[in-house]
Amino acid sequence: MSKPVVAIVGRPNVGKSTLFNRITGGLVAIVENMPGVTRDRLYRDADWLGKKFALIDTGGIEFKDLGTPIPTQMRKQAEIAMEEADVVIFVVDAQLPPTADDEMIARTLRRSGKPVLLAANKVENFAEIEGQLYDFLSLGLGEAIPISAVHGMNTGDLLDLVIANFPENSEEEYDPDVIRISVIGRPNVGKSSLVNTMLGKNRVIVSNIPGTTRDAIDTPFEQDGKHYVLIDTAGMRRKARIDELTEQYSVVRSLRAVDRSDVILMLIDAVDGVTEQDKKIAGYAHEAGKAIILVVNKWDLIEKDENTINKFEKTIRVELGFMQYAPTMFISALTGQRVTKIIELVDFVVEQNATRVTTATLNTLLREWLHLNPPPSDKGRRLKVRYLTQVSVKPPTFVFFVNDPELMHFSYKRYLENQMRKHFGFEGTPIRIVIRQKDEEKEKD
Repeated sequence: MSKPVVAIVGRPNVGKSTLFNRITGGLVAIVENMPGVTRDRLYRDADWLGKKFALIDTGGIEFKDLGTPIPTQMRKQAEIAMEEADVVIFVVDAQLPPTADDEMIARTLRRSGKPVLLAANKVENFAEIEGQLYDFLSLGLGEAIPISAVHGMNTGDLLDLVIANFPENSEEEYDPDVIRISVIGRPNVGKSSLVNTMLGKNRVIVSNIPGTTRDAIDTPFEQDGKHYVLIDTAGMRRKARIDELTEQYSVVRSLRAVDRSDVILMLIDAVDGVTEQDKKIAGYAHEAGKAIILVVNKWDLIEKDENTINKFEKTIRVELGFMQYAPTMFISALTGQRVTKIIELVDFVVEQNATRVTTATLNTLLREWLHLNPPPSDKGRRLKVRYLTQVSVKPPTFVFFVNDPELMHFSYKRYLENQMRKHFGFEGTPIRIVIRQKDEEKEKD
């Protein structure tokens, strides 16, 4: 099931990025007291009362100077966010009456038919603000909700209303035994061609025009008695190169496809190599905890010698350093080269993603790992790793209980992850490691 999408929109400098950071709990968006600092959409997962959703931060919408590139692109990006969102938070400045831009944005939102929550930000005195909020009734979006994004005041009430407006899931639910496979990557890397070759039939339109596939297309199929759903997604490209709004709409749909998948086939163009956009797309799948296979397509177009694959493999490992665990396949969707081997590898990484190790086994090996490489010390205090347990799968998630989480250096954490991969494989899946403090006094009791 894909997560609902919530977009934060409004004119520049009303506190959209501050609210984004407040809700997501991080400083991802650039915040500066200058209009127009956030010029692109930012996506991040958020959670309120157990309801998970994707939050989009947008550049400010201005209707003046639309002949210049930046305001025009910012407005388009915000329009895309509004189009794709399930719920829209429209932020206005509570210290000022509605502006002409506020009225234009409100008109656009009313036409969209989407649930819209009007948030009046920058409230300093909640006891005296009520009279000022009446002005915003003229926007035709109902009563404004007073908030202070900087201090977090009333943002909980706002989020209560956000999740209350989430749609009921309308996407097709599949049997738990069905393996859902998403094919992702930049436009024109051969995603639809690969889907067609895997299915043995032209079920998806194939064109050399980037962006032909507008939506994620689900195709169920069966192989060797197992059931799969192949999801062909619209290509994701750098936003500076996107001109057509309908192609831009495809980005969120592709991210939603990742969310509801078990395995990701991340396509890389053998001719272009690994690009910055490839890193961003792969990074989303990695952060989502999905099993992933790096599929290098158009291998038939590469001049080869005995070291070509090894050289390309090394380049991938350098460029995608955070995905050392992902297996790589070199294929040609056009000729069918090695395509028949993909499902075999899919089955394998699905199994790895769902691997569970007993606590007894983990702690027996933990003692061995600590003996081979004793934990580091800092200013006379040594890290003590007391206990290890696996708390979930898909992805495999482990909790290390230690005397002081601050003493767990990232290099030692990486050492422990490498030891787990050495003993248990976990090929094709990220591993999540949580460090928690174990109270020494309670342990003595």
